[in-house]
Amino acid sequence: MNKQKIGVIGIGVMGSGLAQNLAQVGHPVVAIDISESNLEHANQQIKSNLRLQRMFGAKQQRVDTDEVLSRILFSTNANLLRDASFVIENVTEKWEIKCKVYEKIDTICNDQCVFAANTSAISISRLASVTNRVSKVIGMHFMNPVPMKHVVEMIIGRYTSADTIDAAKSLLAGMGKRYVIVNDSPGFVSNRVLMLTINESIHLLQEKVASIEDVDEIFKECFGHKMGPLETADLIGLDTVLFSLEVLYESFNDPKYKPCSLLREMVSAGHYGRKTGKGFYRY
Repeated sequence: MNKQKIGVIGIGVMGSGLAQNLAQVGHPVVAIDISESNLEHANQQIKSNLRLQRMFGAKQQRVDTDEVLSRILFSTNANLLRDASFVIENVTEKWEIKCKVYEKIDTICNDQCVFAANTSAISISRLASVTNRVSKVIGMHFMNPVPMKHVVEMIIGRYTSADTIDAAKSLLAGMGKRYVIVNDSPGFVSNRVLMLTINESIHLLQEKVASIEDVDEIFKECFGHKMGPLETADLIGLDTVLFSLEVLYESFNDPKYKPCSLLREMVSAGHYGRKTGKGFYRY
């Protein structure tokens, strides 16, 4: 069975996980980023992840690293997306960056290509508005690490068509993922709630109400969460957390979303969490 070609734009932590997951289920993938170093790092990260799967996975789950990587084309040339059936965008959570990406790929991709925004906060309808294919734009909010998370928050924009929803459902089913459908609103469900929790946890830390470990232990031991909010922030990336809160603050004009000053200080210092080796914890 022929698998449709999928474009993945933005090949950071989320993008590389997506490229790996898609290639593992047989899709040819075009992984696009503006940075050659990001592309090389993603290539090496995917190799490492696949090798670990081979070492520790059950026999039926083991994969051929070379075969999976052969399905991924890493490039800075967005024109390679011309014949993609689906493009999933994962770039920085800043409107001025995202809108330029959508304007560009709208002129490159064929008219039938579906655009999926893997965004944590920005309105899907707003992203669609800068394209000439408003019915073919949908939100697909994957969780990190993508290959290990089996549920996706699917966001329906104001003009997203039934055909586009069906195409997204089909793609996710082929990846072995389930979905929860929600309507469009900045932050959707997951991050509208999660970012408030993380931000308030950082305030607690700044006010010396509790230590990092104690905040996380309460959520894990009292509520049964697998990770505490500060561990989760490190996993997401503190820069992404800050960008998401700024989007929510701007969108709702509500002070409850105003980012904690300690979060701003940590991001300014380059302490983004797992991806830089230091956030609330050291890695």
